[in-house]
Order: sequence, then structure tokens, then C-alpha cells
Amino acid sequence: MTDKLTYGMVGGGPGAFIGGVHRAAIRLNDEADLVSWADVIPEGARAKAGAEMGLAPDRVYGSFEEMALAEGARADKIDWVDIVTPNRFHYPAAKLFLEQGINVVCEKPLCFTAEEGRDLKRVAAGHGCLFCVTYTYTGHVMAREARQLIRNGAIGDIRMVMGEYPQDWLLDTLETITEGNRPWRADPALSGRGAAVADLGTHIENWVGYVTGLKIDKLACHLDVFGQGGVLDNNVEALIKFKGGATGMYWTSQVAIGFDNALKIRVFGEKGTIEFVQEENNYLKVSLRGKPPQIYSRGAGYLTPEAAKYARVPTGHPEGLTEAFANIYTDFAAAVRDKKAGKAVNEDDYGYPTIQQGIDGVEFFNKCVDSHEAGAAWVALDEE
Repeated sequence: MTDKLTYGMVGGGPGAFIGGVHRAAIRLNDEADLVSWADVIPEGARAKAGAEMGLAPDRVYGSFEEMALAEGARADKIDWVDIVTPNRFHYPAAKLFLEQGINVVCEKPLCFTAEEGRDLKRVAAGHGCLFCVTYTYTGHVMAREARQLIRNGAIGDIRMVMGEYPQDWLLDTLETITEGNRPWRADPALSGRGAAVADLGTHIENWVGYVTGLKIDKLACHLDVFGQGGVLDNNVEALIKFKGGATGMYWTSQVAIGFDNALKIRVFGEKGTIEFVQEENNYLKVSLRGKPPQIYSRGAGYLTPEAAKYARVPTGHPEGLTEAFANIYTDFAAAVRDKKAGKAVNEDDYGYPTIQQGIDGVEFFNKCVDSHEAGAAWVALDEE
């Protein structure tokens, strides 16, 4: 392998779930090393965490502002930064790193508003930077297989899409949430206008858009806030009308008893149906008209080449969340290497979720909130 790439991380230090997942995924590929990190925590704890991650003391920072300016001025500045903070910090952190000419990988949702997202897109283009938004479930091999089957016309023109993403993680704290005691995802100051609709609903929106290519024309949405002291939504129902005539129904919840992380999407076409279940992500159900339903297995020899290249272990050996993240990083690292080599890079060609997909997600959840506030009225998405 050529020389390793380097990256930094904002937030997500030792003990933080999502930061650990990102680091593990990048280590799995063995293409890049973590060399810098920033978090707003006491200096002693920050220094200890930096040492645990094997970082040089002079590349452990007390804020993303300090890190962006310092890294941007280095001759050996990082190839990209991972932003794994609460939503509130995504936009200002990403913008500052872009202004230093540093590529960005950012957790979803991208930011609070579509206007912020479009500003980030302009800044990225102006500084020649790449931008990936880590919608994890597009990284699964069988999501890539579904995408290619649909592109190949296996199920014909799409008629309907049904997406659901129920969890029950909020149940234990539902009755104890108060003004001063909220998970950050339920705090508008940190999360924005939406909770479940932004955290989970955008995963449905992104998977459907990534896999099918469908674009939402308009939507009608109702948001529920169950429990005492709640401010933001924890249960969402949305009706979708896509450009071209297809329709959809999306449901997501953080208070659905008995569900862990149950993303399931069914795409119904004129010639067949494709069903993806995230908790069974090594398989894809394909039902073609007039034929028995088939179960495609990740790693099998009959998969399309476009999907098969992402399989890491033989069929029957489960892959999961970390591998899905790692596949996204495989795509992003390839784009970074091509950019460093002076090649022309069209981000849409590499397979990772782009900043435009991040903007689409922000537009989606804001329009869902707009619709709810208008009495679940139909709301058109912006043409841009």
C-alpha cells in the first residue's frame, strides 16, 4: 500500500460510542492513522484521552477552532477531519475546516438547515475539498446490491416505497426527562428542530434516495411527542410523493417497545420487490413477479460486481455496522488519494454519501417539521 493517509477527529473520544465505531472502521481498512483530536473537556482529561489514543500532545486540542487553524497551518496537515459531535457543532466545525482546505467527514444530520448545508457545499467547492456524510446503512454490501439491481432494471419502474425504523432506546428515560435533564438528541439547542425525524428519519430518506435514485417531490408528516417533559418528536409518520409518480410511507420511532435498531425498507416495482432489513443486513429479499421469492446472501458468487467488491469475508460469516462504515471509508479514501494525485474527482462516482445527500436529509427533516406545524399539510421540497 502507498503511504497511509492521516485524519483528525472532533469529539468522539474514548468511551464515546460513535467515535469508537469510526476509528474501528478506519483501522479495519488500515488506510489512515488518527493523528489529531479536539474536544471541549477539561485539559487533564483531554490529555489523558489523547494519550490513550496514541496522539502527540501538541496535536490534542481544546476546541475545533484551535484544531482547524493549527492543522491547516501544518505542512503535514491531516487529509481529512471526522466530525462526530452533537448536531449543533457540525456546521461551524465543518465550515472552518473546509476554509483551511481540509476534507471533511461528518456525522448526520449534516446541520440544522438546508441553507447551512448549501453554504457548506459552496465552501467545499471553493476550497476544492471533498465531503462525506456518514449515512451508515448505505455501506452495507446488500444495500449496494439493491442499488445495482434497481439500476439494472430488475424490478422495473418503482411504484411504492415503505420504510420503517423503530427503536425503543428512549423508553427508560421517557418519564424522567425534564427541562434540565434531556438526552442531547431531545434538546433543541443541540439537536435542532427534530429528534427522531432527524436522527432516524433521515436514514430512511437517505437509504431510499441512495438505492433507488428517487427524489422527493412533497410530503405530509405528523410528529408525536410522547412522555413528560418532551419537546422534540420521538415518533414520526410521513407520506411521500416522489418526482415521477412513485409514493411512499415512512415511520420511525424511539419509543416502540420490542425494537432495537429495526430499519426495514421495501421497494415495490412493476416487475418485483426488494426488501432490506438492517438487523439482517447480510441478506436481501428479492421477489420477482411470477417467481418464488429469493434470498440473496452477502458474499455469494452471484452478486453484482458493483456490490461484491465490498464483501470482506465469505458468505455465512456476518458483517455488520463497523464493516458498513469501513466500506464508506474505503470509497472516501479512494477519492482522497485520487485528489492528492491530481486526478479530477467527481464525488458521485465513488459510492460514499456526498454533501448533497446530507443537504437532502436536512431538507427532508425540516420539511417534515414544517408539515407537522401546518397540520400535517402537504409541503413541497425545494427544487435545489
